[in-house]
Amino acid sequence: MVLTQSYAEDQERLRAFLRDFEEEDYDGEVKRKYVERLQVVANRASRTVEVELEDIANGADDGEALCERISSNARRYMEVIASAIDAVLPPATEYVGSDDAHDVMYNLREERMRQERSSRQPEAEDGSEPGGAGVAEGGAKEGELSFPPELLRRYQIRLVPRDGVKVVPLRLVLSAQIGRLVSVKGIVTRVTAVRPQLKVATYTCEACGHEVHEEVTARTFKPLDQCPSRSCKENRTNGKLRMQTRGSKFVPFQELRLQEEADQVPGGHIPRAITVHAYGEVSRACSAGDIVTVTGIFLPTPYEGRNQQRAGLLADTYLEAVAIDKTLKGNADAEIDHSLQEKVAELNAEADVYERLSQSIAPEIFAHEDVKKALLLLLVGGVTNVMEDGMRIRGDINICLMGDPGVAKSQLLKHVKQIAPRCVYTTGKGSSGVGLTAAVTRDQTTGEFVLEGGALVLADMGICCIDEF
Repeated sequence: MVLTQSYAEDQERLRAFLRDFEEEDYDGEVKRKYVERLQVVANRASRTVEVELEDIANGADDGEALCERISSNARRYMEVIASAIDAVLPPATEYVGSDDAHDVMYNLREERMRQERSSRQPEAEDGSEPGGAGVAEGGAKEGELSFPPELLRRYQIRLVPRDGVKVVPLRLVLSAQIGRLVSVKGIVTRVTAVRPQLKVATYTCEACGHEVHEEVTARTFKPLDQCPSRSCKENRTNGKLRMQTRGSKFVPFQELRLQEEADQVPGGHIPRAITVHAYGEVSRACSAGDIVTVTGIFLPTPYEGRNQQRAGLLADTYLEAVAIDKTLKGNADAEIDHSLQEKVAELNAEADVYERLSQSIAPEIFAHEDVKKALLLLLVGGVTNVMEDGMRIRGDINICLMGDPGVAKSQLLKHVKQIAPRCVYTTGKGSSGVGLTAAVTRDQTTGEFVLEGGALVLADMGICCIDEF
């Protein structure tokens, strides 16, 4: 059976879905969920449009099949969803943000276009290009402003997977998932600095003033140098293009290195890792040592430079993140609800709270009361004292467990890892490919040498359990 699909029809389905989807809020009032979200984006109060695939499956026409097409061809459908959002995006009702360079330049271009339409009306009627001030590459008629859609978008799409979709182990992300929307979980071992990446390049001709836009979809591109306007071609001036930095669009770019957790590594194997590219609002979402769930598009990328000659037809892979969620936080970021506070108050009123808490650590292991009490003190920690002269005295303790084989030393460490909000467990096979402290590696993007943290660095402000040290 041959499956046929039309992106134009799916775009129309998504337009109707964004315009008509309704949902009850906590007060029981029925509201148009995505109309309100798009209104917030139009008012410049938010830069993220969250689209839930579960809503598409339940509310869109042919939702189940459409949801499957989005998941299997996520890169292409991200553009389809963006085009649907552009079509139904309402005008701003309450302007919260401020004008940026693109708004100022758009207003100047519109004013210049009005002046030229009034002064050169005969040329505008026959479709000629007055003074080279026509449109860029879009092919619009004279008198109309045409810009790449990416240049005018002030939002970023965040796709939320359907309910019940399981996180794929990092070791099982294979070539069959290329192009699909996948969710993986792991520990962040390396985070690069945030750098601007060019998305749309804007050029201005020095001879005729024509403006040209070029969308950049690859990691590298060749800048344009010859003006393609009709004025330069008719006059044979061969005008040179000069790139306008303020008129171009840059987005923040950050590269992460995600590594599978120690409990997912089979015996005798080394941990697998994958490169994650974070753009825009997804950047700066985590730091080294955080355990995160990344939802993104699994894509191939060809090797560049010398590696391309050696690799031949082989390609590297990466994950283009659309959402990054922290699944493990430190003690300072832990959320304590009212019910937990009541339980803590009830437990605090009892006399044997110290013994009860220590016995709750690995209750399946008999005895070792003193060892469990020591581990409890390690988990709770002490108070950091700062002296008058500025000297800092830490309140945390270190513990060394020594004993015969088979006395549950490793089991106690693994139970501590399950309890602690931020903990790294490492064994002889290694929790990080660079060891315990750090290693010097070369950044694949810039070629610079960077430090990649080991287990002790990743466990900063937390607990590091080192087995068979």
